[in-house]
Amino acid sequence: MAFRKPPDGGWGWVIVVVSFFAQFLCYGSPLAVGVLYLEWLDAFGEGKGKTAWVGSLANGIGLLASPVCSICVSSFGARPVAIFSGFMVAGGLMMSSFAPNIYFLYVSYGIVVGLGCGLLYTATVTITCQYFDKRRGLALGLISTGSSVGLFIYAALQRELIELYGLDGCLLIVGALSLNILACGSLMRPLESSSSPPPEKMFVDKVPDQYFVYHEKEKTVEENISILEKGYIDEKSVNNVPDCKQDSVLNKNALSSINVSEKDTYKKKVVEQTNFCKQLAKRKWQLYLTYWKETMVLFKNKVFSALFVAILLFDIGGFPPSLLMEDVARSANISEDDYYMPLISIIGIMTTVGKLILGILADFKWVNTLYLYVTTLLMTGVALFAIPFAKSYLTLAMLSGILGFLTGNWSIFPYVTTKTVGIEKLTHAYGILMFFAGLGNSLGPPIVGWFYDWTQEYNTAFYFSGFCVLLGGFLLLLAALPCWNACTNQSSKLPPNTYSYKVASNA
Repeated sequence: MAFRKPPDGGWGWVIVVVSFFAQFLCYGSPLAVGVLYLEWLDAFGEGKGKTAWVGSLANGIGLLASPVCSICVSSFGARPVAIFSGFMVAGGLMMSSFAPNIYFLYVSYGIVVGLGCGLLYTATVTITCQYFDKRRGLALGLISTGSSVGLFIYAALQRELIELYGLDGCLLIVGALSLNILACGSLMRPLESSSSPPPEKMFVDKVPDQYFVYHEKEKTVEENISILEKGYIDEKSVNNVPDCKQDSVLNKNALSSINVSEKDTYKKKVVEQTNFCKQLAKRKWQLYLTYWKETMVLFKNKVFSALFVAILLFDIGGFPPSLLMEDVARSANISEDDYYMPLISIIGIMTTVGKLILGILADFKWVNTLYLYVTTLLMTGVALFAIPFAKSYLTLAMLSGILGFLTGNWSIFPYVTTKTVGIEKLTHAYGILMFFAGLGNSLGPPIVGWFYDWTQEYNTAFYFSGFCVLLGGFLLLLAALPCWNACTNQSSKLPPNTYSYKVASNA
């Protein structure tokens, strides 16, 4: 379906507002799951690694299922998918209030809520891109801050609700709040198509040419019947003598000729349908082969391969603080009287600031987005190494703010991907990278939790996290260095349709 030109305003700003609030309501609880994590540890008495799977699944499953989410939005539209995701998120949160064990939470909170978040994210981004062209970057930036603001508010909200109504009451209330996603989704009016042909014409246009053969053959049968009847009537009129025997013979001949024609038509239909199915299967198989060939071409680009490793390692090491920072403070025996604000709230508000500032920096011509992204990775690794040395609330709050700001590098990640593979292959490459980002989100917190279960302290766990992020940053930096590109260009040439990142280019 061809949509008309994006209006870059008008109802598009309503789409931005409702998408912001939809992401706020949807991602608030999963991103602020660190508050619930402490309660689940006390309620079920499981290990930190096993309990951390709940929050990691909720944040990673949506990215892992991003291809499925994209197919759903393409097939059914953004508005129905957004409304359905509201039911999933609200239902998953409410079901979690009745969880008898940690395994039930894996399904209710981890998978159901996670899939709902993935569907909603895809729907909001898709419909925003349809309504905006020139101001698309601004619109996407505004709606992406909804999740960060949700993290900031929900961290304090869930803690207050737990104190007032307990863990089960908190999940029920948060789930009820998520039902407002339905109202937001209902306002996501689809953009009208540029041309609206009559339904009958659209239906005929979509029918393959092979099926017109069937109609022609069916017409031939009808014509044969009419010819036989016409000949019989003419003959009767000429002779003007009723002849029952002759009438029965003609009827038998007509019926036999009709049966023969129908059998032939049916056989030809079966043959043509079989050929059509074979051609369709062959075409699909060729599409799959083309997809994997293009994927292999992408990985021949050294910068893209390094970017894939970097995003995986960054999410393994950089995501756990947003989930475990509250437990780190409790393990450091920090008094609750010293808490001026939840550490997760600090991470949330600074992530919003980081997205805005890093996004603005990426628009300057003298700033290289790849080097800027590498800088955020290296600084994140250093901050993770510093967490074991933080023994006071003030120090942990400062590190939480730094980590939150650097996590805002998600706003420049599409820029980096575009510069690496080119705009033509952005969708393909971004889908692959988001899948591995979801894999890192799912694995990171449980790995850190298992380290704690083995050593009974977080120092080794955060040393491991910092090492992962630093390793990814150094690999990406090495792949982007001009001297490395010069050496590789002399030794081998990239295959056609492959884009290498030129470090001299500007964002």
